[in-house]
Amino acid sequence: MQFLNFKQGSQQGLAVLQGQDFHGLLTTDAGFPGSLHALLAQGGTALAKAAEALGKGPVIDLEKISYLPPIENPGRIFCIGLNYVDHSVESGFAVPTYPAIFSRFPSSMVGHGAPIVRPKVSTQLDYEAELVAIIGKPGRYIAKENALEHIAGYSICNDASIRDYQFKSAQWTMGKNFDGTGPFGPFFITADELPPGATGLRIQTRLNGVVVQDASTSSLIFDVATLVMQLSEAVCLQPGDVIVTGTPSGVGLARKPPLWMKHGDVCEVEIEGIGILRNPVVDEQ
Repeated sequence: MQFLNFKQGSQQGLAVLQGQDFHGLLTTDAGFPGSLHALLAQGGTALAKAAEALGKGPVIDLEKISYLPPIENPGRIFCIGLNYVDHSVESGFAVPTYPAIFSRFPSSMVGHGAPIVRPKVSTQLDYEAELVAIIGKPGRYIAKENALEHIAGYSICNDASIRDYQFKSAQWTMGKNFDGTGPFGPFFITADELPPGATGLRIQTRLNGVVVQDASTSSLIFDVATLVMQLSEAVCLQPGDVIVTGTPSGVGLARKPPLWMKHGDVCEVEIEGIGILRNPVVDEQ
């Protein structure tokens, strides 16, 4: 199943792909099944029942909506740094033996088509293509062999970073949380639509049509199951928690000269089987 979280006028809605079209309902429509986050919390057959209800709704004109992040206000956004060998090397770090984990705030996230905002205080706006795994089943101390049972589905993130602020301290939080710098979407793809752990999928970034990152999710150092296991050692994972799994090599920081995103650019992140996350870049006003 493929879900789309959107806004039409002042109303929010949810849609599901049927054939070539998205069918959906607004929050004010009779039969609206609830937000994707709420459906994940219900568990069981909630997603399947929601898809059935949404499929009876009208076709959604994608030209007349605004895309919203699939999960708008996740309880937690776990981001994984240095999770591809080549990216660790190009960034000047040793290949990690334990994941580099940091957090994003929901306030930094925007939907497909929304602008990535380059802040007034920096020109070092970088791109990072990342696979997103979304928790559907709660759990603590989850065994690796059972970990994928806790993943409801997948999406895409462009973990855009303000590099000079990222490295002002040993912690990366500041440079990863500027408002309007974390595109997330455009769709939520249920796990059954993809290979286990979303492994073996091509992941690519294009900046103004030029390929700048090109890799496979099979190259993750810590795969999705491992990340679920390790994160659950610290916290009880909850439905709607988001795991942003790391970026491959080719980031602007590592290029000579560095390649920073600027006003007027368009950045696309594509992951095979999930979709294309496309966002323009604008300067903060």
